[in-house]
Amino acid sequence: MRKLSLFIGLLLILTGFSGLKAETKEAPLDAKKLIFSHIGDDYTWHITKIGRTELKVSFLVILYDKGDGWYAFPASYLEEGHSYKGFYLAKDGKYAGKVVEKSAQGQEIRPLDLSITKNVFALFFASAILLSIFLSLAGWYKRHPLKAPGGFVAMVESVIEFLRSDIKASVGSDYPRFQPYLLTAFFFILMNNLIGLIPFFPFGANVTGNIAVTFILAMFTMVIVNVFGTGTYWKDIFWPEVPMFLKAPVPLMPIIELFGVISKPFSLMVRLFANIMAGHTIMISLVCLIFFTVSMGAALNAGMTVLSVLLSVFMFFVELLVSFLQAYIFTLLSSVYIGLSRVKHD
Repeated sequence: MRKLSLFIGLLLILTGFSGLKAETKEAPLDAKKLIFSHIGDDYTWHITKIGRTELKVSFLVILYDKGDGWYAFPASYLEEGHSYKGFYLAKDGKYAGKVVEKSAQGQEIRPLDLSITKNVFALFFASAILLSIFLSLAGWYKRHPLKAPGGFVAMVESVIEFLRSDIKASVGSDYPRFQPYLLTAFFFILMNNLIGLIPFFPFGANVTGNIAVTFILAMFTMVIVNVFGTGTYWKDIFWPEVPMFLKAPVPLMPIIELFGVISKPFSLMVRLFANIMAGHTIMISLVCLIFFTVSMGAALNAGMTVLSVLLSVFMFFVELLVSFLQAYIFTLLSSVYIGLSRVKHD
């Protein structure tokens, strides 16, 4: 365990953040820029820096302009302030870091952007891993219909059985119709949480720490809750069993209930986003301590390096726990909300 901890700590410093070493020789480390470049999305994926050579992957920019139609070109065409066909990366403002173009009035406007970015690539990568895992598991069960599983297959089955018991208890008797979505959401979130902790390409993207991703996941739950809600569920929202003066002539309780319909998916979105983003930010900040103390003497820098490695290793294992917990909490709360919408009065 000690060797593994040291290896992970060194991996965080030497592999995932090797580009920092070159920066400290040329200019002071901009921790804010470094943190936001990691937790944010981008059209390129900076892997590392070897001397003056920067290793990176440029993704495909896909844009639609109302006047000229579709464009597709590598993101490298827009680097270092260059433009292509009138498109360029905004340096500041509300579109900072995004592809924009100039309107006839000279204002920056955004075209329809369907580009492959770092987070989009990571989503595809995580989905490919999940498909390969579960297709291989399905193949194993097909080849061994009467054999008890073992090893990795048994581990996945035990996780599914554990989740299924909680889903059944939360949703009720018709849980099988919602089980596929809930299990998919759990493993999708878990996979993206875990690969975000591995600090080298093609891992390390902050997918579930992106509020756009958690927003879509929360919207799936919200749509399922409200589309499959029973008549009793909607009656309790618009005409709850409370004293008349609370619902007419001023619909006080219906307004509160409608606010609850919106706040539930909002809580799912913010909880997952905030926990994952905070974990990534803390881990990068701990590593940055090494580079802030370079000019303070060898002894202080050596002490802070050891402390940073130990704290980074500790945070890594904390984030492993958080990865499982946040995936489980999102799934459990979604099942609870679905169960509440399936209520039936006698």
